[in-house]
Amino acid sequence: MKRALVIALLVGSSTVVHADDPKIPFEKYKLANGLEVILAPDSSIPIVAVNVWYHVGSGDEVPGKSGFAHLFEHMMFQGSKNVGADQHFPVLRKLGSDLVNGTTNTDRTNYFEVVPSNQLETGLWLESDRMSHLLDILDKAELDNQIDVVRNERRQNYDNQPYNKARFALQAALYPEGHPYRYFTIGKHEDLTTASLEDVKDFYRTWYVPANATLTLVGDFDVAATKKLVEKWFGSFPASTKPAVVTIPAPVAKAAALTVDDPFAKLRQITFAWHSPAMFAPGDAELDFVATALGREGTGRLYKALVFDKQLAQSVRANQGGQTFSGTFQITVALRTGADVAAVQQIVVDEVAKVTKEHLTDKEMSRLVTAQEATAIRELESVNGRANVLQMYNQYLGDPDKITFDLDRYRKATPEQVRAAAATYLTPAHLVTVVTNPAEVPAKAPAKAGDK
Repeated sequence: MKRALVIALLVGSSTVVHADDPKIPFEKYKLANGLEVILAPDSSIPIVAVNVWYHVGSGDEVPGKSGFAHLFEHMMFQGSKNVGADQHFPVLRKLGSDLVNGTTNTDRTNYFEVVPSNQLETGLWLESDRMSHLLDILDKAELDNQIDVVRNERRQNYDNQPYNKARFALQAALYPEGHPYRYFTIGKHEDLTTASLEDVKDFYRTWYVPANATLTLVGDFDVAATKKLVEKWFGSFPASTKPAVVTIPAPVAKAAALTVDDPFAKLRQITFAWHSPAMFAPGDAELDFVATALGREGTGRLYKALVFDKQLAQSVRANQGGQTFSGTFQITVALRTGADVAAVQQIVVDEVAKVTKEHLTDKEMSRLVTAQEATAIRELESVNGRANVLQMYNQYLGDPDKITFDLDRYRKATPEQVRAAAATYLTPAHLVTVVTNPAEVPAKAPAKAGDK
């Protein structure tokens, strides 16, 4: 869909600072039991995204119970009282849904399906039943089965993937034991295997309540009729209380240099990391400018120095990752064979020091602004993309209508603000580096006569 058409569809009647900013018309209200509802009608195509965010992620877990939020993502697809065991996907396939999934991160767990508009009530019924009747059929056998699935997912996607040893080592260096960001969303094997049925039920009763969820519908529906359907399927749930979230600030990381041997890695890699601002906090957007100026493919300062000019690296990536409590700023360099590790480290340290002392150029500043505006358009091209945008702003900022606010963080940022943010957070005293070396894999002993 062309940009002009997208804007024509999405721009609302209210005045905004930038006339070209996309705007999603929506209505937000709350049921008596505490469930938030966001309705964003769009009759241009006969489909509806049914999108639910539960405001719980791995960042809300307590020591000894890592991985529960992600485990529940799996459990929610195993069936509920009226839907039946393992029937969520078959029901949606029969009615023509081609997008069904769920995801978990540190801050939230979401579930979504895109259905034909004449099947909206089925989508609401499915989400309603697992919001209220999941525990009715949950038993130890089902839990054990999904624990095995999650542990296998960890082996496949974490334990046996190159460079993940460095990721685990980095988290341990940045966050002390007890901090919810120390462990990845996938959880620890030992925590998963010791999870009891009652532990999991308690997690559900605490976090999977209407007052801790937001239902967002985007697509082809009649607002008045849909409100009645939402009330029908969700309004009878008992009143609930949103769990209190205890803010946990980032610890002060001391400078550290770690080395790991990785049997899955083929090239040496260096990761540089600092604690950084939370999502949407002051400095978050400013460090996005720094990440782009340093690591953007083709034009980034580190990319040009290490990949093009000196040919010491295969790739360079830089990223500012904000979360609810705090964030991390990371630079990752994959070295060419034979490259000097010390030389690469010095180049990175020198370039980071420059952005803490000197202003970025106007071209570097405008490059990210343009990229952010383009991303804002792309994210709104699908009904589920729009639902996630509304959900994101609602969760982090309390208001789904924050597209212009978000873009203005970049459009109004000054070179001095960017430099000041870099100087505040990207200091040598708080830098953690992890060097990954490909480990020698022991050769298998030759087979003896008679071995099979």
